[in-house]
Order: sequence, then C-alpha cells, then structure tokens
Amino acid sequence: MEVEDGAELCFPQFPNTSCRKPSSPWTQTLVLYIVWYSISLTTVTLNLLIIISISHFRQLHTPTNILLRSLAVSDFLVGLVLMPVEVLRQTSCWFLGDFVCFLYNSLTIIITVSSLGDIVLISVDRYVAICDPLHYNTRITVNRVKLSVCLCWLYSASYSFLFVKDDLTQPGKHNSCYGECLFVIDYFTGLIDLVLSLIVPVTLIVGLYLRVFAVAVSQARAMRSHISAVTHQLSVTPKAKKSELKAARTLGVLVVVFLICYCPYYSFSLAGDSWVNASSASHILLVFLCNSGLNPVIYAFLYPWFRKAIKLIVTLQILQPGSCETNML
Repeated sequence: MEVEDGAELCFPQFPNTSCRKPSSPWTQTLVLYIVWYSISLTTVTLNLLIIISISHFRQLHTPTNILLRSLAVSDFLVGLVLMPVEVLRQTSCWFLGDFVCFLYNSLTIIITVSSLGDIVLISVDRYVAICDPLHYNTRITVNRVKLSVCLCWLYSASYSFLFVKDDLTQPGKHNSCYGECLFVIDYFTGLIDLVLSLIVPVTLIVGLYLRVFAVAVSQARAMRSHISAVTHQLSVTPKAKKSELKAARTLGVLVVVFLICYCPYYSFSLAGDSWVNASSASHILLVFLCNSGLNPVIYAFLYPWFRKAIKLIVTLQILQPGSCETNML
C-alpha cells in the first residue's frame, strides 16, 4: 500500500508535503489532449499567418492592420504558451517550480489583457473610419497606432502586477502542497478585474459598434434612396436590405463571441473568494482562451487580402524577390 500511495504522489520523496496526482481515466485525458492541442495548433497557425501577411506585404501596413497584427501576436502567444501549459496543469502535477508558475500566471494576464485591449483599439479604429471618415487619415496615423499598441502592452504588464504582487515577493505562497500552481484571485481584486476587463471594454465595444451599425444603416438607406431616385429601379432595394442584414450579423457575431468567451470566467471568479487549479476552473479558463482562436476568423477571414496572402504563403511565393510589393487589394 505504501508503494501504491507513493506512486500517486507528485513527489514520492516528500510524502507529507507532496500533492497527489490528478486522477482521471486515461481515455478522458487523451481526448482532452487531442481536442485542446488541436485548438492550440489551429490558433497558432491562423495567427502566425496573419502576422506574416501583414509584416511581409507593404501594402498591408495600414493602421487597422497594425492593430490586427498586435491582436494576432497576443493570440499567437495564447495558442503557443497558455493553452498547452493550462492543459498540462489540469491533467498532471506541476514540476516547473514556483518561479515558473509565477511567470506563467503573469503571462496569462499580460497576453489576455493585451488581446482585449487590441479589440477595443480595433473598435475605435472602425468607429472613426465609418463615423468620421473625413478626419480618419489625420486622426488615425501609423505612428499613433504603433504608440497605442505599445501603451496597450505596457498597460497589460502593469495590470498583471495587481494579481501577482504577492507571488512576486513570496512565490508559491498560496500553494498547499508541492506539485501545484495556483492562480488565486480574492473577491476585491475580482471586482476590480470585472470592471476594468469586462464592464468597461464591453461597454465601449458595444457602444462603438452600435454607433457604427447605425451610421452604416443610414448610409445604406441614403444610397438606396439615391439610386432609386436616379434609376427608378426597385430591384436594388433587396440588395440594400441584404447589406444591412449582413452588417447586423457581422457586428452581432463580434459582440456575442466576445461575451460567450469572456463572461463565464468573470462569473466564476465572483462566485467565491478564489478559484484554483480545479477541473471546472481550468475548463472555464480554456474557454476563455478560445477567443484567441476565433479572433483571426472574425477579424481577418472577412478580408479578401488575407485569403490571397494565405495562397502566396502556402505556395512559398513570398520567398520570391520583390514579393513584398505584391498588390494585395
């Protein structure tokens, strides 16, 4: 029995202080690995394609695409680092030590908050482009966008200190045994995070997109009325209505997907004093991270230039001299 008990410990040499190994059927663990590592690989691949496309082709060096590239970088790191490590943390013991646990928790906050900040910046960019197009080129410049991206990442790094300040001075402070990596959020910190990382961004995103939608609909109606007055052809009306519905669906998907991926995490974080490395918490965090795999689909696959860039990258035509000057629009 002593041997069997020892085999169930993360560190059998420390029987009194070691954590017990997570117990779950191997089939369940295998399915979990296959599903989440597939999602991780897909997230890395899609976001890497965005990064290469925008970085390589000069015609794509626009303010909007710079924001998309920053979003792709943070989402790329989610798929490359956060997803694989979180799956391992859920299904096995933590053997990397308290300091690496501190770094992982810090990176989790920095990467996810920067991704959220990029989404807000993209919303602002589209708001100005549609609602104030005459001043877009003067207000939204490449240099200003690059500065905004740098400030976004700086804010994310500073924001992470709110959560990991205790672990910075005392790594492993919240661990109850050897072999675990906890991410503890008290109720007060969770409330601050709820306001700064959910309520404020969602309010901004929803408000900006509603305004964009209203302007887009009014412009579509004005164009429809103008065409009807000039041509007297009612056949163009269904096309205008179709464009309005398409705009509504696109904006709706952006907001709904964001809420579906983010709201469960914040609801769970407010349910108690803290959440730790439990199975339910890990699944919720993985859903939270899945938004990074959906972002490139929502924000990039809607653009024809991205499909063209994928073809050039896959066929290795970007290796040819002068390929960076290819017409992508």
